[in-house]
Amino acid sequence: MKTVRCSILGFGAIGQGVAEVLLMKKEYLESIGLEVLVVAVVDSKGATVNPEGVDLADCLARKRTVGTVAIEKLTGVEIIRSIAHELVIETTPTNIVTGGVGLQNMFTAFETGKDVVTSNKGPLTLKYRELMEAAKAAGSNFRFEATVGGSMPVINLANEVLAGNQLKSIKGILNGTCNYILTRMLEERASYKDILTESMELGIAETDPTYDVEGIDTACKLVILANAIFGRDATYKDVEVTGITKITPEALEMAYERGHVIKLIGEVSRERIHVAPRLVPINHPLAVRGILNVASIDTELAGEITVTGKGAGPIETASAVLSDLVAIYGNR
Repeated sequence: MKTVRCSILGFGAIGQGVAEVLLMKKEYLESIGLEVLVVAVVDSKGATVNPEGVDLADCLARKRTVGTVAIEKLTGVEIIRSIAHELVIETTPTNIVTGGVGLQNMFTAFETGKDVVTSNKGPLTLKYRELMEAAKAAGSNFRFEATVGGSMPVINLANEVLAGNQLKSIKGILNGTCNYILTRMLEERASYKDILTESMELGIAETDPTYDVEGIDTACKLVILANAIFGRDATYKDVEVTGITKITPEALEMAYERGHVIKLIGEVSRERIHVAPRLVPINHPLAVRGILNVASIDTELAGEITVTGKGAGPIETASAVLSDLVAIYGNR
């Protein structure tokens, strides 16, 4: 049995999802020879630390009742530097302007020779090359499947399962909020404003939905794909972005009458990165409904490979974190 000591930095929805999944999959992990010991959990107010392993069920209960796991006033960087462990699970909120604390956490992890698994898009959108160089210099593993498709595997599918194929492009729906809004506008013949309000009430859209509806979230995910799969050194500034805010019910209905739906499609290749509403034939694999995400990978040898799944949700995203953890330590 190999013991993997880790920290969970960021204990919002995704961090809590990771804790739940580690509890759920304890027996599975042990069956493949892994004991995952969480030695620290950090949220915005502080940390719970135990070198022998924190009680994740207790952390979840305290977060839900008192709003924090904080027992000690420690930051993620302080945990990384002072507590012995091998893996940093970085699930702090995305910040695409500065990279936020996630960027500091990742660089500090690599400085101290730790592996990193993350769901945080911000640092990868801003400093992909520098982070990869830091990980390589440290001999650290760095995996980030959860940053792009939630439960839907894209990065590992392209780089590992499809190894040896030259990839021509990846295109698809990478934001469930936009897909939900466009689906419901067509179903209800309702305005963008009305369905946006509905999606906020249901918790599908954020209180400030700009990041989603203006295409920014999709653009950030495309930057990660461009760099991780196509070997580019792209940033958000390299993406042509148009959101969904100007789409009308009339446009959706007219498209439908002609056998199409309108979807916010992101596409990346070696030459171009762009996000915009596009017409998709009703029976096309990209014409998924509701909050689903979908990605179609155009390959040299295998043709077009399409995957679909939930692109958000704490447990769904945590499944990608678990997959990366197993990929790093499962075969050692």
